[in-house]
Amino acid sequence: MVQGFPPAYRGMVVGLLGGSFDPAHEGHVHITREAIRRIGLDRVWWLVSPGNPLKARQPAPMAQRTERARALLGDDPRVIVSDLEARLGTRATIDTIRKLQALYPGVKFVWLMGADNLVQFHRWREWRGIMARVPVAVMARPGAGLAARMSVAARAFRSAEVTRAEGLGDRLPPAWCFVNLPMNAASSSAIRARGEWRARKGK
Repeated sequence: MVQGFPPAYRGMVVGLLGGSFDPAHEGHVHITREAIRRIGLDRVWWLVSPGNPLKARQPAPMAQRTERARALLGDDPRVIVSDLEARLGTRATIDTIRKLQALYPGVKFVWLMGADNLVQFHRWREWRGIMARVPVAVMARPGAGLAARMSVAARAFRSAEVTRAEGLGDRLPPAWCFVNLPMNAASSSAIRARGEWRARKGK
């Protein structure tokens, strides 16, 4: 494997949770651990993005965000906080997935997203291509359930929806599942609004 990239081996099922993590919070940890348990993932990689092309506001420095994420996760060996998108030179999810699949032949990737992201998933570049490449697990988020189920993407891929999250990584795409789980209302925007997260310049 390329130096600096996380190890993964043929047959492993790896969940990918992308985002700016600005900052990472207990909600991210919650959906990650629920995804591991409910889907049967071997690992989850947090893909800390250099920036979100759909957002005008750019995030705190990468080092600051990854430091916070690792501190939250503690010593959980199943979850890796990664700057893979910076290393790969990708910003769009479809490009990241393509490059990871080329680098890790035989590894089964599952894209993880909160239900709030499914609402605007059709705005992502080549969103249909994402669905065609990897199974997708949509993790329930407070207040987003109905909007997610009625979203453009959910309606477009209604025939590909499966009812059980277990074994999702073994399914051929397109396949997606809405994963109901206990709610955790933490959000990065709320943490920033309360002034609990300050970017450290020059880091």
